[in-house]
Amino acid sequence: MAVVRIDRPEARNALGQALADDLAAALERLDGDDQPRCIVIAGSDDVFASGAELRGPSERGPQAGAQHPSAAFWQRLAAISKPLVSAVSGWALGSGCELALACDMCVAAERSQFGLPETTLGIIPGGGGTQQLARVLGKQRTMELVLTGRRFSAEQAHAWGLVNRVTRKADWLQQATDLAEEVAARAPIATRLGKQAVLAAEQLSLADGLEAERRLFERTMTTEDRIEGLEALLEGRPPDFKGR
Repeated sequence: MAVVRIDRPEARNALGQALADDLAAALERLDGDDQPRCIVIAGSDDVFASGAELRGPSERGPQAGAQHPSAAFWQRLAAISKPLVSAVSGWALGSGCELALACDMCVAAERSQFGLPETTLGIIPGGGGTQQLARVLGKQRTMELVLTGRRFSAEQAHAWGLVNRVTRKADWLQQATDLAEEVAARAPIATRLGKQAVLAAEQLSLADGLEAERRLFERTMTTEDRIEGLEALLEGRPPDFKGR
């Protein structure tokens, strides 16, 4: 398990281009290593991430959004194969909210605030927020949150199924790392393929999703970890997964 911290206090952890590039590069390096087997993305006690960098040209051409380098960040994040846990304390707004929700699991301190305030700035979310929310919350609630830009609490996010655990403020990072350690103790090939199978449910029809799950299941059946898991169960000992 590894923890990647967002540390830009002078800008309230705004996801400017340099920070986004550094974050993506760090995740890619960890994803390419045998260790760790699960990655936590965390901010500070007061701010997870407060959104995109607001400074920039006031006039942009119609093609600027598609060409802007920040678009590549979300593609790089989506390509990370290892499970990701977001550890949120304080603000998770705009692209910070999108980052938290783009991770595979989320742990949030009880006083955290989530939100997509882009319409108050004359734009809309551009990092997948409308799609992430709509798939979990449905059209009506997502419309309200996106069109009003209203913030919502960690407790609301948990009740809506967006957050896995709500913790006391002092425990948010420990709870997130505990969850990551639990995932990391499982067979690493199985957790990566399990992530793929769950994500397929958002992208495919039920029939195609079931077929994708079957193919991924068959891949796990050919691994040494599958044999180790069965032998450990029969012998009454913890498994020693090697990722093979």
